[in-house]
Amino acid sequence: MVVPDCDLDLTAPDFVADPYPAFAQMRRKAPVAWHEPSQMWLAFTHDACNAVLRDRALGRIWRDREPSERFEPFNLLHRNQMMEQEPPGHSRLRRKVSGAFARGHIERMRPRVTAIGSQLLAQVDPSAFDVLKDFAEPLPVLVIAELLGAPAADFAQLRGWSQAIVRMYEPTVPPEVEAAALAASREFADYLRALMRARSGDLRDDLLSDLLRAQRGADGLTEDEVVASAALLLNAGHEASVNVFGNGLVAVLSSSDQWRRLVSGEAAPELAVEEMLRYDSALQLFERTATTDVTVAGVTVGAGQKVAALLGSANRDQTVFNHPDVLDTTRDPNPHLAFGAGVHFCLGAPLARMELAESLSLLATTFPSLSLAAEPVRRPTFVLRGYSSVPVTAS
Repeated sequence: MVVPDCDLDLTAPDFVADPYPAFAQMRRKAPVAWHEPSQMWLAFTHDACNAVLRDRALGRIWRDREPSERFEPFNLLHRNQMMEQEPPGHSRLRRKVSGAFARGHIERMRPRVTAIGSQLLAQVDPSAFDVLKDFAEPLPVLVIAELLGAPAADFAQLRGWSQAIVRMYEPTVPPEVEAAALAASREFADYLRALMRARSGDLRDDLLSDLLRAQRGADGLTEDEVVASAALLLNAGHEASVNVFGNGLVAVLSSSDQWRRLVSGEAAPELAVEEMLRYDSALQLFERTATTDVTVAGVTVGAGQKVAALLGSANRDQTVFNHPDVLDTTRDPNPHLAFGAGVHFCLGAPLARMELAESLSLLATTFPSLSLAAEPVRRPTFVLRGYSSVPVTAS
């Protein structure tokens, strides 16, 4: 089998703005291709990405960034979190927090999500507001902060730290982004340790208290693991939701027919959310490392080599989705891979789905005449795809 090389520039502005035509071309060439600039294999088709995510010989193997002394604040928040580990370490960490994300707990939070969203929309000027900054960003931050037990007043600070840290996941990172991420990692960890000290003598019915209780026993969490787990939950608990909502809403509002379907009730918010997740994926690339030689779509990924599932490409695969480049808020079934698959399937998926459906329903009910007021401003990032501003009007 002849495997073509992939010459995509993952940092090129045109590609970052719209990677989907390039993905379609690559899917026609091969399901998996070698990408010399990043020194890893890239999987493009739905089947190949699904295999990458599920194969137990392809793991999340964390390696500290070097020089380790300089990057220690960033490394500490990642080497001790579940997303960067494989079983049994992953299973142990995930088990400690999974109960809080069970369906029953999420459903009990639904009225609170609606109440927070209603309060946010009551404060906007319907004639002109930024639906990201005024609604989509604060809502999930406030929800995950409340779930974790962090003060609501700190949401802007938490959002700022998260945005600085996740920019480190891009293919290339300039020095000023590194410096900002390291400062954010240090400040975030200090904030969480102070919160842990205050909470340790006043355990409550929240996630941070649960993590502190999980320090007990032979397999108890270490302090660093509590800090890393709390940071992961705060970051992952809102970062994807913000980007999914922004990406999806822009796509929906760009099609008056799709917005009309939502407002009229023809499109159920739950189905619309699944299509938003598929159509313009918030997480575009998820890396794995081969622990032994592994065959993916006929290609041998050698032990120690990296392979990345390009989720945005998988979710536009024409062999799985009819008219994949068309947004259809009534699409069903919708087997997208936006939340991943296998052992690392997103723990917070039930919370994200509920938040997004409630947010979309609330927005359509409150402002049925909503429309884009100006060109949305896209963030110049590929791995975590989203907008920085989405100006709208409801008048």
